[in-house]
Amino acid sequence: MNHDVLKRVIFDQHGIIRRASIVPRRYTIDPNANYVITGLRRAGKSTLLYGVVRDLIARGVAWNQIIYINFEDERLSGFSLQDFQDIPLVQSELSGDVGYYFFDEIQNVEGWERFARRMADAGERVYITGSNATMLSDEMSQRLGARYFVRRITPYRFDEYLDAQNQAYDTSALYTSREIGRITALFEQFYHDGGFPEALRFVSPREYVENVYQKVLFGDIVARFGVRNPDALRVLVRKIAETVRSEVSYTALHHTLKSIGYKISKDSVIEYIGYAHAAYLLFKITNAVAPFVERMGNPKYYFVDNGLLNLFLIDRDTALLENEIAVALYDLFGEGLQYLKSPKHGIDIDFYIPEEKLAVQVAYTIEGAARERELENLLRLSRVQGEKTRLVVVTKGEEGVIERDGVEIEIVPAWKFLLQLAGCPAAQ
Repeated sequence: MNHDVLKRVIFDQHGIIRRASIVPRRYTIDPNANYVITGLRRAGKSTLLYGVVRDLIARGVAWNQIIYINFEDERLSGFSLQDFQDIPLVQSELSGDVGYYFFDEIQNVEGWERFARRMADAGERVYITGSNATMLSDEMSQRLGARYFVRRITPYRFDEYLDAQNQAYDTSALYTSREIGRITALFEQFYHDGGFPEALRFVSPREYVENVYQKVLFGDIVARFGVRNPDALRVLVRKIAETVRSEVSYTALHHTLKSIGYKISKDSVIEYIGYAHAAYLLFKITNAVAPFVERMGNPKYYFVDNGLLNLFLIDRDTALLENEIAVALYDLFGEGLQYLKSPKHGIDIDFYIPEEKLAVQVAYTIEGAARERELENLLRLSRVQGEKTRLVVVTKGEEGVIERDGVEIEIVPAWKFLLQLAGCPAAQ
């Protein structure tokens, strides 16, 4: 590879990083580790690396030590596995000090894993991003061994969204009516439009999100997995959107697709959903008390961003509220997040994290009949468990504390609950 071309790519990227507007993210990066940064397209992976670069510069690292290469640059269209050997040579030409390597969308070069392993074995500091389904977390662990930490990045959570909008949420803000009004107005936007960082720049965030969805669907799923029936996949994703808040029945989805003319097997339905999960479009949670087969066969699926889910819904507010709480809880607790449905005890809890002793119901409002239904599920759980569990009903806007039979149930507006999950002291 021509070294002058590589240097132009590197120095042009330096200019992009210098000019970039960076919102601090919640992710911690160990300065002594190598990383593979994965996740949904346009979730902010590259910008996260820009922040790592700027932190290095602030600590005294020279720009000539930063080797940042975006493999989607058209000047690298012919880049091959053999060309990787030129990158350390270019670094040594630019600086006599240690280099810091940043490789964006490296999956565009076949065989890149061998180079990544060699760099790590040589003790180099390397950061890698990738946005399609070739960069799955479990696959990265197999391909790279223990040489790299894998960090999954999602679109903005609510606290980051507020940061991006220059909205304070400290103690002063949360005790000021005017500021609370602004926070709740921004939450209204956030839980309808989602948290894709670049979407904030557009008058119509929905059009931007639709574009991201099409790229994920056809670029990261259809092309990557060789899906033979893209139309069936498209309808399947829409049907899953309609099941948010409910358990998924693969059999019912299969019958639905057959009834509208798609010749697709039940196994293919399950495979297609797995592809959407692998491409970071969906995630699932399972029933904490169900037998293994039932737990695996009847999960709940949620979308990783509300903007994506909102593309498919008509009567949307309740589903969007629950989806946003699911996203925030999953981001914090991962596989520890479950739901709890026990016909034996008449309990149906939206979200349950046993290790944290936390049970959460989501209700748009607790006025009328909804009040007793949501409270009774939590009270039954408390009686069955016989141990102290934090019981919360998350609503669109209502707030308070209800005591029944010596049991305390918190009623928390969604915007405040999301800030609590983010560790905001003022929201506790």
